[in-house]
Amino acid sequence: MCGIVGFTGEQSAAPILLDGLKKLEYRGYDSAGIAVMDHGCISVNKVTGRIANLCEKTKDGTAVPGAAGIGHTRWATHGAPTEENAHPHLSNDGRFAIVHNGIIENYLSLREELIKDGYHFDSETDTEVIVHLIEMYYKGDMRDALIRTTNRLRGSYALGVICSEEPGKLYAVREASPLILGVGVDENYFASDVTALVNYTRNVIYLEDGEFAELSGNSVKVFDCLGKPVEKKVSRILWDVQAAEKGGYEHFMLKEIMEQPGAVKATISPRIKDGKIVFEELKLTAKDLLRIRKIVITACGSAYYAGCAAKYALEKISHIPVEVELASELRYSDPMIDNHTLLIVISQSGETADTIAALKEAKARGARTLAIVNVVGSTVAKLADNVVYTWAGPEIAVATTKGYTTQVAVLCMLSVWFADMMGIEDENYPKYVKELQALPRMIQHAIDMNSSIPALAKKYHDSKSLFFIGRNTDYAVSLEGALKMKEISYLHSEAYAAGELKHGTIALIEEHTPVIALCCNPAIMEKTLSNIVEVKSRGAEVLALTFRNNQKIVSVADDLMFIPKVDPLFSAVVEIVPLQLLAYYVAKENGCDIDKPKNLAKSVTVE
Repeated sequence: MCGIVGFTGEQSAAPILLDGLKKLEYRGYDSAGIAVMDHGCISVNKVTGRIANLCEKTKDGTAVPGAAGIGHTRWATHGAPTEENAHPHLSNDGRFAIVHNGIIENYLSLREELIKDGYHFDSETDTEVIVHLIEMYYKGDMRDALIRTTNRLRGSYALGVICSEEPGKLYAVREASPLILGVGVDENYFASDVTALVNYTRNVIYLEDGEFAELSGNSVKVFDCLGKPVEKKVSRILWDVQAAEKGGYEHFMLKEIMEQPGAVKATISPRIKDGKIVFEELKLTAKDLLRIRKIVITACGSAYYAGCAAKYALEKISHIPVEVELASELRYSDPMIDNHTLLIVISQSGETADTIAALKEAKARGARTLAIVNVVGSTVAKLADNVVYTWAGPEIAVATTKGYTTQVAVLCMLSVWFADMMGIEDENYPKYVKELQALPRMIQHAIDMNSSIPALAKKYHDSKSLFFIGRNTDYAVSLEGALKMKEISYLHSEAYAAGELKHGTIALIEEHTPVIALCCNPAIMEKTLSNIVEVKSRGAEVLALTFRNNQKIVSVADDLMFIPKVDPLFSAVVEIVPLQLLAYYVAKENGCDIDKPKNLAKSVTVE
C-alpha cells in the first residue's frame, strides 16, 4: 500500500508534494521520495523511513526547484524498504519518472523481456517495469506510450508519471486503485486520497478504472483506455479541513476515539425522521427484501468484525439468516450466493482489494448488493447496487475506531429498517429507535466513565499475552478489541468465545495471565460469570468490562471498565470504546507508533 501525489502549476512543487505526503503517510511509511521537473531535467530525492527524513534531506522542499512533480510514500510489497526500492523510479534514459500504488502481477515476465531488450533494473520492485515500458513505447506521444504500456500490465495500479520532454505536465492513470484529481486555479493535482488535497482545493474529479488524465497548470484532460476524451464531473469536498488535523490531541487515534459520539450522531440522526428510520438513498423495496433468503456480510479486518457484531441484531429483528464471511475467503470459496441473497459489503475506504473482488464475484452470481463505506465515490460505492455512507469524516490513524462504530451503527439501523420494510410487526420498534438515537450519548458516557484506563494500561502493558472472552455480542466485540490491542501495542492478544474455554483454550491460562472479560449482556451474565470463575481458578487476572453496579461481576473481577446500560443488540457500538482506549494507552506505555503501526497500512488495495 502506498500514497501518491502530484502537482503542477506556478508554485514551487516540492513543498506542496511534501505536505501532501505527510497527509498520506498513513498509507505507507517505510520510505518516501519526490521527483520534480525543472528546465527539462528531473531531479529525484528518496529516503528510507518517514516523510520527516525527506523533508530534512530537501530542506522542506526549498532545495528542489521546479513547478511540477510527483511524490510517493511506500508500504513495501516487492523488495525491502531500501532507498533503491523507494519511489519515484527513473527510466534508464532519465526522461521519465513514475510513482505507483498497487501490484503488477505479471512483472516478472515483463522484467525478463525488458532485460533481454537491454534495460537494466536498479530495484527489486514490480513498479520499475512500468517506467521502462513507457521509455520503450514513447515516440513523442505520451498518451500513446501510456496506452501501450497499460495494455501490457495485469494487476492494480494508480500511476503518476512525468516526462522531461513534456515540461509542466503530469499524467495520472487508474486501474483498480484509488486516484483523485484536484482542480485548482492555474494549478492542478492528483493524489491517492482527498486528504492530501483539501489544503489546496476542494474541487475534485474521481477517475474510473481504465481512465488516465493529462494535467498541466491550466488544464485537466481525461481519456479512456483507448485515448478518447471523457467528460468528467467536478465534485466538491464538503468536510472541514480541520477534520484531517490532530486538533491538539497527541495522536490521530485518540482524537478519532473522542470524535465517536459526533461521528455516530452524524451517521444516525439524519436517518431518523418523525420517529421512523429512513434510508432514502436505498433503492431496495419491500418486494426486493421479501425475496431475500439470506444476508451475506463480507469485509476484511475491523469491517469484518463490525459485521460479526451486527449479525445478532440483523437476525433477531429482521428474521433473515445472516452469514459473515471474510472477503479474502469468500472470493475463493465458490460461495452459495444467488439472486435471493443480499450481499452487504463493508469497507471504510471503499478500496479494499479483497472486498472489491468478493463484491464482483457476488454480483456475477446474481446477488443484490449493498455497500457500507465512508469514502464518497470509492470503488466499492460505485460497484454496489446500493450504498450507505457512514459520514464518519476522515479517519487518519491506521487502526480504525470511528470507522468501526459507524459501520456497526448503520448495520443496526438497517436491521430495524429491513423489518419495518418487510411488514414485520414489532412492538419494540419505538424502543429500538430510541436506543439508536441514544448511542452517541452512551458513547460519551463510556468515555467519561473510564478515567482509570491509563492506570490500567500501566498494569497490563508488559503482558506476554492477553485473552479477550465474551458471549454473543460480547464475543463479537472482543474480536475487535483483541485486534486493536495487537495492531497498535504489538502484544499478542486473542479473542475467544467464553463457552469455548474448556475446549482447549484454558490450557493457556496460567498465573497472572490477563483476561479481559466482556460482561454486558444481562441475559447471559451468569454464564459469563462462570467463565470468569474458571479462569480465576487458574490464576488469571481478570479485567472486566460491564455496566456499573453489576455486583456479580464486581465481586470476582480484579479490575473494571464500564459502559452505561445499552440494549445488547446495539451495545457493540458502545462496548468497543473502552477497549479502544485500553489499546491506545497500552501502546502509549510501550512507546509504539500509534497512528502508524509497523507493517500496516490504512487502505489495503492489494492482496
